[in-house]
Amino acid sequence: MTTPQVERRTTAVLVADVVGYCRLVETNEERALAAIKELWGAVFRPLIAEYRGRIVKLMGDGLIAEFGSVVGAVACAAAVQEKLAAQQQQVAVERRIVLRIGINLGDVVIDGDDLLGDGVNVAARLEQLCPPGTVLISGSAHEQLSGKLDLHFEYVGEQHLKNIARPVRTYCMDVGGLTPMLPASSDKPAVAVLPFDNMSADPDQAYFSDGITEDVITELSRFRELVVIARNSSFAFRGQSMDLRQIGRVLGAEYFVEGSVRRLGDRVRITVQLIEAKSGTHLWAERYDRAMEDVFAIQEEMSQNIVATVAQRVRDDREVSARRRRPEDMHAYDLFLQANRLSDDFTPGSQERALSLLERAVKIDPTFARAYTGLAYAYFNRSIDNGIGAPREKDENRIKALRFAEQALVLDPNDPKVHCTLGFMCLTWRDFDRAERHLDLARTMNPNDPIIQIFWAWMQGALGRPERGLAAAQIALRINPRHPSWYNYYLSRILFQLGRYSEAAVLLEQRTFDSPIRHPRDMAWRAAAYGHLGRIEEANECGDVFVQAVRTLWIGDPAAGPAEYVDWLVDVSYLREPRDVERLRAGLRLAGLPA
Repeated sequence: MTTPQVERRTTAVLVADVVGYCRLVETNEERALAAIKELWGAVFRPLIAEYRGRIVKLMGDGLIAEFGSVVGAVACAAAVQEKLAAQQQQVAVERRIVLRIGINLGDVVIDGDDLLGDGVNVAARLEQLCPPGTVLISGSAHEQLSGKLDLHFEYVGEQHLKNIARPVRTYCMDVGGLTPMLPASSDKPAVAVLPFDNMSADPDQAYFSDGITEDVITELSRFRELVVIARNSSFAFRGQSMDLRQIGRVLGAEYFVEGSVRRLGDRVRITVQLIEAKSGTHLWAERYDRAMEDVFAIQEEMSQNIVATVAQRVRDDREVSARRRRPEDMHAYDLFLQANRLSDDFTPGSQERALSLLERAVKIDPTFARAYTGLAYAYFNRSIDNGIGAPREKDENRIKALRFAEQALVLDPNDPKVHCTLGFMCLTWRDFDRAERHLDLARTMNPNDPIIQIFWAWMQGALGRPERGLAAAQIALRINPRHPSWYNYYLSRILFQLGRYSEAAVLLEQRTFDSPIRHPRDMAWRAAAYGHLGRIEEANECGDVFVQAVRTLWIGDPAAGPAEYVDWLVDVSYLREPRDVERLRAGLRLAGLPA
């Protein structure tokens, strides 16, 4: 007896579902059903037809559709979410219809007009995970999108989907500049500290209230009972009139800390409150009116109260070793805060101003360890920009960066950021053993610091352990969902080492899109990724940009050429294992470079 041949095809599957359908129906069944029926008829059907798809199944509160291309499916989903959001603006919040949409490219079984199989199941599971109001797609779908749509998708990690054996890489659509995060896999409560309001008469004092906020984040990060959202993620909401529940969904936070700072001469008044994101309930509030010298005691007291409220307990004894040494002079601290605000500002003159402020800070207080870590990064950035081709032992900026990091450790060996800085600098000197020792210590002392996590992840890649590196990078992205673009510098290299060249290429494209000539290292890795993908023409173009950029900035041997440029790149990629070096060189050779 012959078994009938099963008909299969590869297709893009879109699954959509109404969030809170039962609640809507329970509140007013007739109105809810009419609104959802109008959604399917007036929004979905015409857009699916416009993007050459077809509705496979309509299920009251959801639907399944298929498209001949991923581009059509994603463009349709984005158009639906945009049109629906605009329509719902005039509807009362409790009656608004919000959708989740999941998209997968996969193999399906044809059963008449229906679709079955793994390709459909993955799309359905993605829809269930999708944050409300956006679109979640699989890695197989994302690979088809590069350069084809003016939409931004943020990589949000591998997800273990119900009844799906393999983990699925997932990407979430950026909605209005805010990429909602997936629910935290951790059972620890997540806390976001919103920027404290500057209530001082002088608006220029905002750097001080920002600095206080950042120090509260740092203090909270010491406690393993919490997941603490990073500064630049929570600061993205400054001045935005958004409901806390919406911000909570975007950041993946269950609790918020918000407050204000008023500075009057040598005194400071800080008000702070802890709020549950889901209900808006105020769980705790306090006001501190102290002398400026007491500001660190205030921060520690606030942090302990918050942790006690949210996580029920504070680990006193085991956290003592992670407490930072306080500066002897508050003016030095003030200068450090001003410099810290400029740390990610690379507009002309900003780094020079930061360096000047830090030098003044250590002159006033030569015992202030954190100011020395700031100097280490400032000089390292100078080396990155001005030291292309220079041997390490002759690069004064790189030498100073290491010395300042070492000096910070002498001053305060109990600060995890100090260990992180020294470990980072040791890695750039290819001192792998010392780098590992200090970055391991930093991570043990403060696992909630996303910068420590992303540097530790990069170190794992450098040591030939990219799988461990990727896991740590995903933690960093979870803690800091609005992370700066330089996180992707390290993530792209880890993905490259894992052979996930398409994902690495996408990240490198994002980093180099505006000004490729300014990013020679990224252009070389992008060329290598394209080489391994067989995109040889693009690989050659990127390789040419790399050579042109390095030639312009080269301060090494004047007789050097492309072969020496490649050797320099491999050296400053800080790869210890020969197999990783060969993977990089192989990609560069495919890009036409003498590697």
